[in-house]
Amino acid sequence: VALVTGSTRGIGRAIAETLLLCGAKVAICGRDLQRAGEVAVELGGGDNVRGFACDVSEPASINALVDDVEKAFGALDVLVNNAGVTRDNVFLRLKDEDWEAVLDANLRGAFVATRAASRGMLKRRWGRIINIASIVGLVGNKGQANYVASKAGLIGLTKSVAKELASRNILANVVAPGFIDTDMTAAMTAEARTTLSQGIPLARLGTPQDVAGIVAFLASEHAAYITGQVFVVDGGMVM
Repeated sequence: VALVTGSTRGIGRAIAETLLLCGAKVAICGRDLQRAGEVAVELGGGDNVRGFACDVSEPASINALVDDVEKAFGALDVLVNNAGVTRDNVFLRLKDEDWEAVLDANLRGAFVATRAASRGMLKRRWGRIINIASIVGLVGNKGQANYVASKAGLIGLTKSVAKELASRNILANVVAPGFIDTDMTAAMTAEARTTLSQGIPLARLGTPQDVAGIVAFLASEHAAYITGQVFVVDGGMVM
């Protein structure tokens, strides 16, 4: 049973679909319950996929989500912390509320979800926690101090969780995507996309499926001896 936060579109949806195809039961999660339910139907419906609502910036909402997923499916084996927000601005113009909103959703949200989901994993002595960070968490980025801090913090959180939970066969890893072709990058001009691609050795933006593939691997028994690692999916951009 896998829970993918922020899975009504983009990378999250591709992850959910791939895990479903691999045989997992999947909980689709988004802020809008109706939309989450629609995506569940679009991915096949039935007993193996259901939609749930959650605001990852609110701890109570996250705790309720984990309880609801465990009640619906009987367990929660794989947690993918994918949901996140941005509120970009140059460092000196960042407002306190913009800092807090991004850290609350991207970092505290992942912490609360991991804490809630790991309780059942500890009892069953099996679990996978996969956190979706970003290459900017490794190299920084102008105008995104809050977002970068949240993603760098997510990497550190993952490593600590990996060490604490390893004895119970719970693995925690990070996937750090580069520039992925999603709704956000679709707004770029053709010229901007060309310029961006020129800085990537593979000469293209990634696809959501490029990220979903590594997540599926980390959720599987093929990755049984891997924990506390950061997997960069960026076409070679920051190597």
